[in-house]
Amino acid sequence: MLIGISPLISPELLATLHRMGHGDEIILADAHFPGETMGRRVLRADGLEIAPLLDAILPLFALDTYVDHPLIMMAAVPGDELDPAVETAYRVSVDNHCPDAPPIQRIERFAFYDRAKDAFAIVMTGETAKYGNIILKKGVTPL
Repeated sequence: MLIGISPLISPELLATLHRMGHGDEIILADAHFPGETMGRRVLRADGLEIAPLLDAILPLFALDTYVDHPLIMMAAVPGDELDPAVETAYRVSVDNHCPDAPPIQRIERFAFYDRAKDAFAIVMTGETAKYGNIILKKGVTPL
């Protein structure tokens, strides 16, 4: 255990966040996401929901301020509906730590998968909310 770092942050996740450079992306994936298929670096955070994990990560992580959308979620497939409570819960965590962050962008499912293949890492969580995946784009860490 470390002082000031949430116990939700595993040693592997802490090292991964540290190794990321600006512009790198990390995906916090729901339990249904094909992370092992998509990712070259997959971490496990089974049992954790994404909103509390966001709340643990964002005090340690600068979002990219040089892009329009440093936060990206998957759009619903035609015929499906999004649960607005999912994005609202994520936004509470984001606003708590990054109040100037722009709105979360939604992108088409296969475009999201393409981003996942290029992501620095994918964190497989225990999140069961449909369309619960979110991409965080790392910015320059302030001194």
